[in-house]
Amino acid sequence: MHLLHYHLDSTLISQRCLLCFDLCFDSHAHVPLKTRQADTAMVVLANPPAVDQIPLLRSPGPTDTFAAVPVVDLSIPGAARAIVDACERFGFFKVVNHGVDTGTMDRAESEAVEFFAQAQPVKDRAGPAYPSGGYGSKRIGLNGDMGWLEYLLLAVHNASISDSCAVPSNAAFRAALNEYIAAVRKVAVRVLEAMAEGLGIAPVDALSAMVTEQGSDQVFRVNHYPPCPALQGLGCSATGFGEHTDPQLISVLRSNGTSGLQIALRDDGAQWMSVPSDRNAFFVNVGDSLQVLTNGRFKSVKHRVVTNSLKSRVSFIYFAGPPLAQRIAPLPELLREGEESLYKEFTWGEYKKAAYKTRLGDNRLAQFEK
Repeated sequence: MHLLHYHLDSTLISQRCLLCFDLCFDSHAHVPLKTRQADTAMVVLANPPAVDQIPLLRSPGPTDTFAAVPVVDLSIPGAARAIVDACERFGFFKVVNHGVDTGTMDRAESEAVEFFAQAQPVKDRAGPAYPSGGYGSKRIGLNGDMGWLEYLLLAVHNASISDSCAVPSNAAFRAALNEYIAAVRKVAVRVLEAMAEGLGIAPVDALSAMVTEQGSDQVFRVNHYPPCPALQGLGCSATGFGEHTDPQLISVLRSNGTSGLQIALRDDGAQWMSVPSDRNAFFVNVGDSLQVLTNGRFKSVKHRVVTNSLKSRVSFIYFAGPPLAQRIAPLPELLREGEESLYKEFTWGEYKKAAYKTRLGDNRLAQFEK
């Protein structure tokens, strides 16, 4: 075994970290055999090693790049049709000409970088992330999932961080995030309205109203994936955020330009492709709830984040969710003659409660399928 120890708030503290994987190498690729066969191994971080077990993934190669990412220009008339096509094929697309000022994005990113550069005890005082929101490190959710990241998880009320959420306490950071959240929420509304138009649903706000009405359950996440230089040249990378689908209607993501996001082009997760970074664009994921509303016509995309060995990745994700009492069932106007619903009807609150009891990689919709 190689011994290497890391603290998450810095790049490399010492050469005492523990990489737990079989030292049985494939002579052709110089990747641990266990990593090549199962696509995962384990990295164990200090404090305490019994808990912090993070999977390793085969490092993406040049042929793993998803060059055919659908690009939707929100400024042109054909955007609605392009969105529907992308949602049916991949459940994922990139948005350009979205109207969000570059300064708004840069200010939020700059403030986030400053926050995560603080000493660990200072950041820890902004936690825990669960159940009410705040700072988290390595632990994702409440059911044992781990990742090489630290993050802020924030509740959103209307178009800003909820008053009940005391984090972040820094006024400049909070103002920058609120400016960003208000802007990206408008993008989400435009996308949802374009979806309704493309699907032929009336009124145009049939989907977006679920996000804009009082009591909508919106969440905002800021993720920081520190570099992991100890893995450079080993053919494997630490898992930043494990494979999962998003439970909400849609999620809107923007990163600082460091690569790492991957999507599964096959439902069984056997073909993972890296998404080229673009710090000036937004990436939209279809969530589980939208898959149900369209009776499976739109696909909730499975995705994950692989860490970069030398560069930090900072990402912002806005999750557009409906009110807890919102009924989730296939929209009648989308059901063709004789077509039956594939899902049992549920409320967003019921689904959210069930989702919190699962692991990241679980198929949350399975228990609601007919």
